Amino acid sequence: MSLMGAVQEKKILVVGDIMLDQYYLGTVERISPEAPVPVFLKKEIKYRLGGAANVALNLAVNGQNVNVLSVIGEDENGAVLKALLQESHIAVNYLISAKRPTSVKTRLLAGNNQQVLRIDTEETADMESAIQDRLLETAKKHVSEFDIVVVSDYKKGVLSHDLSRKLFDICRKKGVKTLADVKDSRSSKYFGAFLIKPNRGELARLTKMPVRTEDEIKAAAVSLCKRCESSYVLATCGAQGMILTDGNGVYRKLGTTAREVYDVTGAGDTVIAYMAMCLASDMSILHSMEAANIAAGIQVSKAGTSSVQIGEVENFLSRKSERRGHSKLLSIEELSDYRKANKDKKIVFTNGCFDILHIGHLRYLKQASEMGDIFIVGLNSDASVQRLKGAGRPVNQEEERAEMLSCYDFIDYIVIFEEDTPYRAVAACEPDILVKGGDYTPDEVAGRDIVLKKGGCVKIIPYVDGKSTSQMIAKIEKGRLQDESSQLLP
Repeated sequence: MSLMGAVQEKKILVVGDIMLDQYYLGTVERISPEAPVPVFLKKEIKYRLGGAANVALNLAVNGQNVNVLSVIGEDENGAVLKALLQESHIAVNYLISAKRPTSVKTRLLAGNNQQVLRIDTEETADMESAIQDRLLETAKKHVSEFDIVVVSDYKKGVLSHDLSRKLFDICRKKGVKTLADVKDSRSSKYFGAFLIKPNRGELARLTKMPVRTEDEIKAAAVSLCKRCESSYVLATCGAQGMILTDGNGVYRKLGTTAREVYDVTGAGDTVIAYMAMCLASDMSILHSMEAANIAAGIQVSKAGTSSVQIGEVENFLSRKSERRGHSKLLSIEELSDYRKANKDKKIVFTNGCFDILHIGHLRYLKQASEMGDIFIVGLNSDASVQRLKGAGRPVNQEEERAEMLSCYDFIDYIVIFEEDTPYRAVAACEPDILVKGGDYTPDEVAGRDIVLKKGGCVKIIPYVDGKSTSQMIAKIEKGRLQDESSQLLP
């Protein structure tokens, strides 16, 4: 997946609660004599865009044409917030001023950006009806000009229940997709959104369902999809990554890509921003999710609310590709996308450990590849090989085995699977021909039912006699023992 070429400049409207994030930078070196609390010595103040404004920032830094539809206070903080938006090339012509305080989060950061205290200045009551009417009138007049709409709800008064329902209805009628980053516990508030993004706690509050396990999260997400007539729910689960579900229960899970969590502030904003610009550029929902997941992992490695640029995600993908050693590797989910886009192709699938490649493997794979248009090889992961073959296996790690297989021009794609059988991979790519080696009978081949159901077939290719990885390892071990024995002779 290459983001640089896939993501195009689009017109994106961000609706919701914008905030000013204020950072007091200083030091703590003593305890107050007045009370057992630290004394914070302020040395510097910095301002950043927060809330829905941080969503807009993540879009703007990546070349998107962004407008915000929101409300600021008629105060000094409102002026600072508006100036920051303009400096970030975010249009403010739909910004409304009101006689209420601008929402401000003030964080005191000591050495190593350690947060000592947070002070919130805000008014959370719904905006007065005249302000809500102006917001809706602007949406009715201009929403059709945008490629996608992001609704960022922080429950600071901009998005009342009634306004939200009307906004989603307007967008749906005008054929504009809406993505909702949610905070409210009333699921009806988000009725009609194309995609809803709750975290685990928000999902529990929206559905009144348990979300302790992955299965419970999926069940709650499906329920939310149906309640809101949404196409997707993307549940972010912190260190456990994120889970995407549709109303039929089809789902995908991605683990977190973060190597070190420094500050989770703004990670949700980054996710919804990347989903918006990727979907607006007609990327698939799964590729959009992967990009958003990587961006979130980069975000949490930074201090405070900050933007993540496409180049950073691209660099991560490049490093991932280098670690894998080739560009033929697909995930199981990407296999599913590939099959949907290539329904007219005859796909051949086989699988194995391919621990030490030998002539038997070469002849077997070459013969299998000649049976169709596209040849996909399933590769057991290291953990899977160890369970099947025992201690000491695999000899070569999965990245190395995948890189070796990728050198064969007749292999089109490789998928690594964690299970003992490639059943999920077979279900994802729905091959026309399923191939296995001569030590199997057709009835024993995993995924046989899937292939036969769609009118495909199972082929068994005889192995080359005397050629197997286990035999090669035994031969090497025998030779090593003979060498050691000869060295002991007088």
